[in-house]
Amino acid sequence: MEAPNIEQLLATVARLTAENTALREKEAAQCAQIARLEQELALVRQRMDWLLRRMFGRSSEQLTPGQLDLFLVKAEEESGNAAAVALPESDGRPARSTRRAEREGPRWPENLPVVEQILEPQEVLAAPHQWRCIGQEVSEQLDYEPAHFFRRRLVRRKYVQRVDALRAPVIAPLPPRLQERSLPAPGLLAALIVGKYCDHLPLYRQGAVFASRHDVHLPRATLARWMELAADWLQPIYASIRAGVMAKGYVQMDETPIRYLAPGHGQTKLGYLWTALSPGGDAFYHWETSRAAECLQRVIPASFEGICQCDAYAAYASFAKTEDRITLAGCWAHARRNFYEAREQTPLRAQWLLRQIGLLYRIEADLREAKAGPRLRAAIRASHSAPIFARIHRALQRCKLSGRHLPHSRFGQALDYALSQWSLLGVYLHEGRLEIDNNLVENAIRPTALGKKNWLFIGAADAGERSAILYTIIESCRRRGIDPLAYLRDVFTRLPYATNHTVDQLTPQNWRKAQKQLSQAA
Repeated sequence: MEAPNIEQLLATVARLTAENTALREKEAAQCAQIARLEQELALVRQRMDWLLRRMFGRSSEQLTPGQLDLFLVKAEEESGNAAAVALPESDGRPARSTRRAEREGPRWPENLPVVEQILEPQEVLAAPHQWRCIGQEVSEQLDYEPAHFFRRRLVRRKYVQRVDALRAPVIAPLPPRLQERSLPAPGLLAALIVGKYCDHLPLYRQGAVFASRHDVHLPRATLARWMELAADWLQPIYASIRAGVMAKGYVQMDETPIRYLAPGHGQTKLGYLWTALSPGGDAFYHWETSRAAECLQRVIPASFEGICQCDAYAAYASFAKTEDRITLAGCWAHARRNFYEAREQTPLRAQWLLRQIGLLYRIEADLREAKAGPRLRAAIRASHSAPIFARIHRALQRCKLSGRHLPHSRFGQALDYALSQWSLLGVYLHEGRLEIDNNLVENAIRPTALGKKNWLFIGAADAGERSAILYTIIESCRRRGIDPLAYLRDVFTRLPYATNHTVDQLTPQNWRKAQKQLSQAA
């Protein structure tokens, strides 16, 4: 048997070495691919969990201290760390709770009309002269009568003088109306507006109720035309409310999408209701068919100079760069919400940050309870909130520099959002009139979100501005606890007598003051 050739052996060894190296490189590439796929799978699972919680979970972001401690302890047990968990500082005060009766007041007003029904025993009715009343027992029920239609007939009688029959007859003039030969009276117009923009009933549903329950048949096109006229008549009041919001130098802003019909496109298009609110004052809505930054030039007047509090939408920053008169302020609710959504994937760090942000909100709650003014709020924030603010910033920077959180993970996105907005999130510390977040303007948007779930879309692009006007009036009434039906009925009655100088007296704010003065005088 021939001995193997040394050269052949060397060639075989070299070939096997090359194949082994190739296999190792392939294995390393496959391991890297597996790791990448595992990361992508984890991100997909996070997004799926987030979507499921958004669709089926509770919407409240409230967390009790016990829940926070439980998350932190559970995270330590799972990581196998025997070290004690360093819980954030607490002021030691119990959480405030208010009884429902104290918060909401009596279930019905004391001056509610009473319809009394006296029930007599059959024996007394048979022989009343044989019985003497010695007392009574009273029980009450809360009853209701539905609204009803009626025809308001104005009869104007003509008169002539008895001694001078040749003189022209006299007749009382018709009261001023918003439109000649207008069929709907102020009460009906007010009910239609409240039904759609407060109770979220589309016009076709209101028309169906009128037809089926009252035998009054009003086509939907007619109702829509009345809404258009009502918005045009209320335009001066809307302009006055809008000017009042922008005159204070501090507004909170947000926008919400609403679909509208676009003839010729075969489908609906997306428009936006831009909302501006003055904390403690009014809010107004402005309709645009776009979400671009140039829309803000029509929402914010050129005379406005002050602070605009908003989320991180790029249009606000783009607009503020071109307008030196505007200072942007951030929203802690948006920053907190991102960490709340990441608490399942990164419980230890997310819950610690939530606890720290909760301390900021506790300070704000104490300031509201004490009814602190801007100067006191700025002083308390500088002494109490600023150290917590700095502590959160240091923690965020350490988390970012650790490199342990993927940029596309929920916690990574929360980190990027908070750090990119950090200078804006700190504006409220030095401005006592500012709120910690813009939740107030988000609350003002909620009625529009409820409405579009029922009527789905706006009939046309130009109808959006009319909806903005009517929503503004209803929201202003809601913020002041005014019955919008009573307000609109009175306003539509008085508008024909109003002038450009007196229309400000019909805004919900001034209307409520006048009603208080009348009740005190009575």
